[in-house]
Amino acid sequence: MFVNLMGLSIGISATLMILLWVNDELTYDRFQKHYDNIHTVIANRDFKNRVFTDYNMVLPLARELQHADPQIRNATVTTQNYDLLLHVNDTKIRKGGMTVGDRFFDIFSWKFLAGNATGALNDPSSIVLTVSAAKALFGNEDPVNKTIRIIEEKRDVKVTAILADPPGNSEFQFDFLRPFNYNDPDTKAMMGNWEGSSWRVYVQTAPGADMKRVDATINRVKKQHDPNDKISTYFTFPMKRWHLYNDFKDGKNVGGMIEYVRLFMIVAAIILLIACVNFMNLSTARSEKRSKEVGIRKTLGAGKLKLVLQFFSESMMLVLIAFLVSVGIVLLLLPYFNQLVNKKLTLDFGQPLFWLGSLAIILVTGILAGSYPALYLSSFRPVKVLKGVFVSGGKTALPRHILVVFQFMISILLISATIIVYQQIQHIKDRKTGYDARNLLMITGTEETEKNFNVIKQELLQSRVVTAVTRSSSPITQVWWKSGAPDWNGKPAGLNVVVSGIRTDVDFAKTMGIRLLQGHDFSGTPADSSSVLLNKAAVEAMGLKDPIGMEMRFGNRKYQVTGITGNVVMESPFQPVDPMLTFYNPNATGVISLRIADAVPLKKALSAIEGVFKKYNPAYPFEYQFADQEFGQKFIGEELISRVTNIFAGLAIFICCIGLGGLVAYTVERRFREISIRKVLGATIRQVLLLIGREFLKLVLIAFVIAVPLAWWLMDHWLEKYTYHIHINMLVFVAVGGLVLLLALVVVGLNTFRAAVTNPVRTLRSD
Repeated sequence: MFVNLMGLSIGISATLMILLWVNDELTYDRFQKHYDNIHTVIANRDFKNRVFTDYNMVLPLARELQHADPQIRNATVTTQNYDLLLHVNDTKIRKGGMTVGDRFFDIFSWKFLAGNATGALNDPSSIVLTVSAAKALFGNEDPVNKTIRIIEEKRDVKVTAILADPPGNSEFQFDFLRPFNYNDPDTKAMMGNWEGSSWRVYVQTAPGADMKRVDATINRVKKQHDPNDKISTYFTFPMKRWHLYNDFKDGKNVGGMIEYVRLFMIVAAIILLIACVNFMNLSTARSEKRSKEVGIRKTLGAGKLKLVLQFFSESMMLVLIAFLVSVGIVLLLLPYFNQLVNKKLTLDFGQPLFWLGSLAIILVTGILAGSYPALYLSSFRPVKVLKGVFVSGGKTALPRHILVVFQFMISILLISATIIVYQQIQHIKDRKTGYDARNLLMITGTEETEKNFNVIKQELLQSRVVTAVTRSSSPITQVWWKSGAPDWNGKPAGLNVVVSGIRTDVDFAKTMGIRLLQGHDFSGTPADSSSVLLNKAAVEAMGLKDPIGMEMRFGNRKYQVTGITGNVVMESPFQPVDPMLTFYNPNATGVISLRIADAVPLKKALSAIEGVFKKYNPAYPFEYQFADQEFGQKFIGEELISRVTNIFAGLAIFICCIGLGGLVAYTVERRFREISIRKVLGATIRQVLLLIGREFLKLVLIAFVIAVPLAWWLMDHWLEKYTYHIHINMLVFVAVGGLVLLLALVVVGLNTFRAAVTNPVRTLRSD
């Protein structure tokens, strides 16, 4: 009974935690009132080397769409998330947020704790805070109508409203919202620019709108104002697909997080099924103990249906107890699980969905676990039972053996999958990035650091804690600018290649540790103002034979190719490197990068660097990121999935071992007299262990033979989605099979050893 209860409790606990995670993923943004009718506008830009799916739109598009089609109820525009240093009294805090356009609050539903949606963003000098940001800045004071100093802009803004923090399962995460200032000269200029795409555009359509017609309207509006845009196809992407289906490859939506949601739903079902299999096995294995009860009750007139219902009710009662135990386990472990998955999951007992889900789990588990034992026990023939000729074994053991094989087959598959996922992540981590991330520090530039950059660089180098300093328009771990390829003499007709771009100062390649394959780096001379470096991928994509010295043109600007660099992984490490153009332009940079000397202790180096920045940038706190840590953020999703899968694969094999232990213990108990006779006749402990163990180890070997080709096929299919991936080594399966076999051997050995060392005289005398 205890083994059954423990197996079911662990299985249900694991299932509950997985389902909490799955539910959180499936309910992203569902709190939005217009959830079914909200869309973002995106574009497939067809460069001949690939189709690039772009979320960046032109600023004036939203206002034009507002009146372009009656099916479009509302349209708005936002910036990407950005950080600001906010100053109130003695408090300076960096917070993230967005600038949003007209009708933002008409489309999106946020809970107002103070103020209202109507007037919150009417004034260009207003700002809306989340409650956590307000508390961080103002403590327990009422923040409404109070002012905040924005350090970067050297101006004050007034708090007009307070919002509840966005839920964790929302694509929008922000600390503040600000309105566009359409009277600002730069904003006015961008409102007339139909070529520069840097903003996100959202539309709310009428219920049941013809989305093909809406997409046609968007394409018409954009291309009426920008007839030269011949490579883009614009379309709406519904909110219900933003989180789970956000992966695009060559312009086609190929899935996304939904793959992992499906995976974990399967894992949850498997773990629950393994726990149910344990229950079936142990219940039927101990059928002899209840055979007389069944025989007597049938003799007294009890029908099969009545017995089936009795055994089902017993199963349901045990499942109910296991469920209550599992709820306690989940409440105990949920804080640790939340840390692991970086969420704030809770068991919400006030939600009808929780009780419906709980009832479904209890019923499904009870029916699965109790079905075979109930039907099996109720089928006993009373004459055989009461005459003592009923023996459990032979054909009755076959279903148990099949279920044991199934359990271990799934366990081998899960363990193999976790190892292959880990190997794939390590393979990508070991991919050459094209630069040296060790001891590379990145600091966001400000107006003061730009003005004092040369003296900052000089003092840092003189301190000898830093060996190289440069600045660039984006960090080495991100790409902030993409475009079509430049023109050059001899460019093939119809060649459109998407390229990434970055603007840098001198010593960029030196600081980053980027290898120059040909030519030279920037030296800071006036001639460099028209210099550009190409990476190897750009040379190949453009089909260039001898690019050094070539002239390239972006509009009216002319550049000369002065060097070829190796490929640098700045975006997804799972994808090929884009063609990259590196321009010399020290006046349009925002990120300072510096390399700390290897021989200098890190704490000492950071202290010295902070002193220099405090001296020339006193209004800002000293904030930095290490390049290797920022690059590591690109693996968070895969590593999370790997860790969670490891845990649940471990639980699956643990539940299997619990069930196997129970079966072995019962088998030993049933064959105790046989074992004693064999010992009297001279059998050794080793022979007794082999006698019992051979039966179960054979089942594990059968499971291994079935699981290996299935695991190979599934994981090979999974690896195909990565451009750079490992090739599955069969030694993985050999190692997993050996591990599972060893675990089974230990479980069988421990449960058999007691019978093997028991004095046979005592057993036979009692018989």
